[in-house]
Formats: sequence, structure tokens, C-alpha cells
Amino acid sequence: MAELIIKDKDFSGELLAFAQDLVRIQSYSGQEEPAARAIAAKMEALGYDEVRVDSCGSVLGRIGSGPVSLMFESHTDTVVVNDPHEWAYPPFSGEIADGFLWGRGSVDMKGALAASVYAPIIAQSRGALDGKTIYVSCSVFEEDCDGVATSNLLDEFNLRPDFAVICEPSGNTVAIGHKGKAQVVIQTHGVSAHGSAPEKGVNAVYEMAEIIQRVEQTNLNLPVLDGRKGTLVLSRISSKAVSLNAVPDECEIYLDRRLVIGENETTLQAEVEKIIGNKNATWEIDTIHRTAWTGKPITYHPLHAAWKIPADHHLTQSCVHAFEQVFGRAPQVFTFWDFGTNAVALVGRDIPCIGFGPGDSKLAHMRDEKCPVDQIVDACAFYARVIEQI
Repeated sequence: MAELIIKDKDFSGELLAFAQDLVRIQSYSGQEEPAARAIAAKMEALGYDEVRVDSCGSVLGRIGSGPVSLMFESHTDTVVVNDPHEWAYPPFSGEIADGFLWGRGSVDMKGALAASVYAPIIAQSRGALDGKTIYVSCSVFEEDCDGVATSNLLDEFNLRPDFAVICEPSGNTVAIGHKGKAQVVIQTHGVSAHGSAPEKGVNAVYEMAEIIQRVEQTNLNLPVLDGRKGTLVLSRISSKAVSLNAVPDECEIYLDRRLVIGENETTLQAEVEKIIGNKNATWEIDTIHRTAWTGKPITYHPLHAAWKIPADHHLTQSCVHAFEQVFGRAPQVFTFWDFGTNAVALVGRDIPCIGFGPGDSKLAHMRDEKCPVDQIVDACAFYARVIEQI
């Protein structure tokens, strides 16, 4: 585990205590205000040059005012806990035991968030902020609406950093990109009739049956592109009828489509049109409506392309050098996330992004979520070295 030394004092314990405090604050999506207040207070106590909260309730801290700018991006919200009595440690205890920080959000992603808050202070103590501006973004509502709150923060504060590090969990390996996503709604349309005379109607569920088979076959036949394969999953189905004694006149399915490099809105459109071909069906990208803790409405259209940063990019090489400084060796592997992140708000503006964060992403959203404390400290050391290298 790295040491985080400022004026002969190791700040590792203080960092971990802050991560514990954040886990102890329940911050489900739309309920992040207490966490946002705690983060802003910590930034102010640490001596950030500027701390602001935007209209959605996301927090932005700034240190430095140089021409080269780097943003660290984390989110403050977590998914809910429905089984608190089944956890090995209470999900909001912030317990440290067996080398792990336990609790909801420890992996996704309050350990990383805490590390990102402390990293500029570590770098500043080494004189590494000359000519640089460091932003630490702690956004809301990521779990439901990838990138929307981050986009709001960038627009509202007229912000365009030169580079960004996405602090989502990667097991402290460098993540060079992630899959894209589309959330698709397909509806079939029938004709209502009494259940005693089904021949007089058209059953929308039966109309959907073949489409469902096509969805399954499409997933099996998705091509391998750039060494990766997308996925297509039917995640919800419902139907409508005027009564339980009537032929359904509407059926709806919800599809989760993960996209790889080489797939985009055009290829997706052709794919879905083929799936519904010759059926009385329509489709659209879903529209999700939420309300931020500030009361501001949030609207999300879940369609994002995959992205990947080149190995020879300056940001990638800066992370490689930072990794070598912290871990004493070059990275042996790079990660490519199979889930979406707030990076979509940045890459959509052509801002180079890369990922790095503590914890196993497969433990996110699970019972007994836990993050190795040494990875949290090492992540902070890595972020500080990236600031030096950029």
C-alpha cells in the first residue's frame, strides 16, 4: 500500500476515514444531498480554491489555475439496498474489516471518490500543480442516467477539461474504454376482442412471440468486432388488455443492447428493424425521466457509442508512467469496461478519457459490496501521480 505523505504526515488514515463517512451516508439516486454536502465541506476543509454545486446537485472542486486541465469524475449516488439484514456487515456501517471497506457504495464508487478528492492535495504538496488546473467532479444520478448530470455540470460551468479520468472500479488497472449502450422499447399492436371470441381480435402477445425469438437469435449472432462482442438482452415484458377476459391489444418488451466499437446508431436501427420485420410493431429508444435532489428535472435518452483511447495517447502514456511510479512496474493488462459510465458526457465532447479505480466492478450492486482499503489508498497515489505526469 502506498504512502500519502504531506509534510511528513501520512494521510492514508484520513482518506480511509473519509471513505467510511461517505459509505455511512445513504445516497440513493435522487437522494444525494447529504453526501454532496459532506463532499463539498471536505473539499473546503482541504483548501480547494473553489467548490461549487450545480443545479442538479453535483459537486465540482477546483485546485490550481494553469492552462492544462484534468478532471477526475466520480458519482455520489448508489443503487438501493433491499436486503440489509442479509449483509455480513450493515450496508451503511462503513466497517473496515479483513482489509476491506464494507458497505453500499464502497466499490461503486465512494472509495474512488474519496481518493480523487485527496489526490490533488497530495500532488499540490509535491509542487506538481504548476501550470495545471485540477477539477474533481462528484455527480448525481449516474446509476439511472449515464452522463446526464456530468453534461449539466460541464454546460452550466462552461467547462471543457483537456483530459479526464473516470474513477469507476477497475481493480486498479487502467481502463482504456467501455462498451456503448442502447435501451430499446419495442411494442406490438393488436386488436382487442372478448376472451370468448379470440378469433375476432389480434393478440399482441402472440405478435410479440416471434420477435422475442428473433431477439434471442440476434444476440447469439452478434459479430465480434475489435476483439469484442456486444450483447442483447430482453429485460422486461408487459401487455395491456381492457380486462383479464380480453385479447391483449398491446405488448411491450424492453431491450438492453451493449455496443462495441464499430456498432452505432445506424447499425442498431438496421438490427431492430430486422427484428420487427413483417410484424405490426414499432420501436424507439427509451426516454427516462427523473428528478434531482435539487428539484431539477432530468431527462435521459440511453444511446451511447462505445469508446476507446489509443495506447499512444498522451493521457494513456501519462497513466502508464504514473502506474510505474506507484506499483514499480508497467501495467501488465488494460481493462475495457463492459458497463457504461459518465465518460459518455466527456467523449461526446471529444475530451480524452481513461479509467482507473479501486475495487472489483463485479461486486458493485451486490450484497456484501466491499473494496480493498489498500486499493483505495493506491488509487489516490495513482491519481496524484497522473496529475504530475499530465
